[in-house]
Amino acid sequence: MSGTTLAEALAAARRRLSETGIANAAQDARLLIAGLLDLSSTAFVTDGTRVLDTAQMATIDAALARRVAREPVHRILGRRAFSRLDLALSPETLEPRPDTEVLVDTLVPHATRMIAETGRCRILDLGTGTGAICLALLDLVAGTTGVGTDLSPGALETARRNADINGVADRFEAIESDWFAAVTGVFDIIVSNPPYIVRSVVGTLDDEVRLYDPILALDGGEDGLDAYRAIAAGVGEHLRDNGLVAYEIGYDQKDQVTAIMRENGFARIEAVGDFGGNDRVLLFTKAAVA
Repeated sequence: MSGTTLAEALAAARRRLSETGIANAAQDARLLIAGLLDLSSTAFVTDGTRVLDTAQMATIDAALARRVAREPVHRILGRRAFSRLDLALSPETLEPRPDTEVLVDTLVPHATRMIAETGRCRILDLGTGTGAICLALLDLVAGTTGVGTDLSPGALETARRNADINGVADRFEAIESDWFAAVTGVFDIIVSNPPYIVRSVVGTLDDEVRLYDPILALDGGEDGLDAYRAIAAGVGEHLRDNGLVAYEIGYDQKDQVTAIMRENGFARIEAVGDFGGNDRVLLFTKAAVA
């Protein structure tokens, strides 16, 4: 036995992270240790005198070294919560952010309405990554089915695994595709959280993002809008009448993405802010022909 208690291990972890400049050292230390040792949120209070063994201390030490190197907490743990899901992460997937839940929550009433009106809602998630957006919608709205596309075979394998973990694998299909290249059929909702960071900015991002999120999921081209142009050009032939196109966007991209969609025959029907008050979600439908 190492002789180190849970409370002492937490305090030492907090100090180590703080001394190396981790901004949320206390929170990160608590999340890491709780996740690694499968502890409840109250364990640090109720079980603080518990003595940790050598293997547990080694596991914590290795994880702290990774965090000091700026690897995000949830990547170290290999999973994170999103909506009601428990999502596995992999090097090929973007780590889902809480703001992306706004996109899911915005679509839930629309998907629910479509199920009520037509008995179906088929969803296409372009650049699915972990599958977060599509799988959350399948979980929240009974009767929906979904297809997730990605260029990365590793991401698709992670999405399939997450569909299985969260009990929606029978309603989800993962397809390797460059946007619509391998997509067939039409959908009621087409959604994407595409790469939208301006290329020249990618190298200036925080280490946690720049070093650990896949570049494929970040780099949006010279002006950050390449993906929106590609999607807008092909979305019309895969969208059912009265269907919806939904995007996550960068905080300053609302007008530009709206213009791109307007040029391709779509009208914006909704714009929703994120938890920080920035523009984050846009919804479009085919514009009425005058």
